Amino acid sequence: MAEIINLRRVRRRKERDAKEQTAAEQRLKFGRTKVERRADVAREEVRERALDGHKRVREDEK
Repeated sequence: MAEIINLRRVRRRKERDAKEQTAAEQRLKFGRTKVERRADVAREEVRERALDGHKRVREDEK
């Protein structure tokens, strides 16, 4: 005798798995953690401070 399955559950599980697969692909493509975003901001601030520190100020601009 064959195993009885609930077709609605199978369909829902299949849809959930497809959505999870899509979400995983999107996370790889676009996703960055909050730590990574904060690190980028901090690096940019350090870079800007270093650049501003090397600027020369003319006598007539003071």
